Amino acid sequence: MDDLSLVATVALVLSAALLGGLVARRLGQPVLLGYIIAGAMIGPHTPGLSTERDRVVVLANLGVAFLMFALGLEFSLEELMRVRRIALIGGIAQIALTVGLGAGTGLVIGWSVQASILLGAAFAISSSIVAIKLLAGRGEIEAAHGRIALGVGVIQDLSVVPMLALLPLLAGGHGDLATSLLRSLGVSALALAAVIVVGARLVPRALFLLAQTGSRELFIMAVVVIALGTGLASQQAGLSFALGAFLAGIVVAESEFEGQVLAQIIPLRDLFASVFFVAVGMMVDPPFLWSHIGIVLMMVAALVVGKLLATTLAMMVAGVETRTAALVGAVLAQMGEFSFVLAGLGVTWGIITGDQYGLMLSVALASILISSPLVAAAPGVLNRVARWLPLSAEQRRAMGTSGIYVYKPDVIVCGYGRVGAELVQILKHGGFTAVVVDINPAVVRDVRAAGGHAIYGDAGMEPVLVRAGVAHARILALAIPDLVSASEAVRIVRRLNPKTQVIALAESSSAVRALEHGGVNQVVQPEFEVSLGFGRQVLRWLGVPAADARTLVADERDGFYALEHARSVRRARRNIRPDEATPVAAPAAMVKRA
Repeated sequence: MDDLSLVATVALVLSAALLGGLVARRLGQPVLLGYIIAGAMIGPHTPGLSTERDRVVVLANLGVAFLMFALGLEFSLEELMRVRRIALIGGIAQIALTVGLGAGTGLVIGWSVQASILLGAAFAISSSIVAIKLLAGRGEIEAAHGRIALGVGVIQDLSVVPMLALLPLLAGGHGDLATSLLRSLGVSALALAAVIVVGARLVPRALFLLAQTGSRELFIMAVVVIALGTGLASQQAGLSFALGAFLAGIVVAESEFEGQVLAQIIPLRDLFASVFFVAVGMMVDPPFLWSHIGIVLMMVAALVVGKLLATTLAMMVAGVETRTAALVGAVLAQMGEFSFVLAGLGVTWGIITGDQYGLMLSVALASILISSPLVAAAPGVLNRVARWLPLSAEQRRAMGTSGIYVYKPDVIVCGYGRVGAELVQILKHGGFTAVVVDINPAVVRDVRAAGGHAIYGDAGMEPVLVRAGVAHARILALAIPDLVSASEAVRIVRRLNPKTQVIALAESSSAVRALEHGGVNQVVQPEFEVSLGFGRQVLRWLGVPAADARTLVADERDGFYALEHARSVRRARRNIRPDEATPVAAPAAMVKRA
């Protein structure tokens, strides 16, 4: 199969991705790990069934475009502006610290100054694609650390421009560094402004005209052209292809077509994103990796540990509280896809040798493989060491001057996002007292300024829940995306006040099972609840009496959560010995029927 046709290549890549993803799922691992390993199995460096990587790269670029375009659709300008100061200050500080880290690592292992600087630049760039998949898989894109990590990723993509301008100088060329950088930055700034301004004017109009034709085929074709065309235009202007696709998504997100475009792009995004990770896995060279295992492990340790610490420090300098800063560091503690480009150009310009290129490639791939378990372990580790983490001045102000005061609320609301904020208003109108627990000091300050009760802290920390009044609270409402913190909060509440009823949000069926098994009285899936509300309105418009509509919806809700509970019980019984089995109480009904 040395001369596979394009169709055969697509079939082989997707089959490998399917098999790798299924195995990863069965083992309880993220599917992207399965994709990467599947890519290694069919890569040119592995004996047996293989295909040409160059063909796969073409398809992988489509995955980059659609993934970043979809992210832009979901990541509005308003959200981007909300983290602009943190992303700008923290992003620049993170890049500077990580370039220094990489350059120092290169000098320690005997590389030239020029090669070491190139290594530092490659260290500084994280993988936006990996970060998005990790955050989306954990339901944390909307979390504080998710928004900040994506904002910093945008700054990293913009830093590509000065890095490219440095390459000729590192190769021994002559010229004024400042002039070269200013010229590149100026051209890129103009191109960036043109993409945003022109796109904001033309794209919505074009989509409106196409929507009027009533043709789905033309509409989806236009969406694909916008995503790919903007990415290519960005690349020609000296920016990254991924950044261009991301900006195109942001432009479309500000139009009335955002929902329809997102719905049509998601299948393409998921399909071609898997191809991207297969292409990454195909770069693995097992013989080279094994022959240089010692130096690779040392460089990986320097990259992952050093970049995590450097990013955490940079975020704290930008005003981010310690735990969130560390979570951002965990998400970004890998080399990115543009690091491959830098390394390849480094060989072309004679800055690094072929062996040095192989080392950089091996380190980048290893760091991507480590990313998933690192992000999964980070919240639990931080919960254990939180008592030794320092608080910023803003956090101390958020804690309040009366550190020993303990609230006595009806409800403790953990997480003050859209759901938590609405819940607090409902409780207020119902005459119930509530205390908000949030990891964001600014949120705590705003709640207090509005006359509410709030304390800063992680819901998974016992001192925080004690001060929030867990000994007196009738209900603990967990409206947070962090499953680790939520599970820890449930454990603490069950020990300190078993009478407290716990209601929690869950983004997925696996989260429902984990929380129910941990002792939550009622788990709520937001998307399912929205569908019930929608269904109730449809029934009303069909002429069904209000009481009957409520009964039908209540039956559907009870059936759904009873099924999830039954699955949780079966899973728990599979994971314990028969002599250890104990009954698991069914969750309490969430609503009373009319």
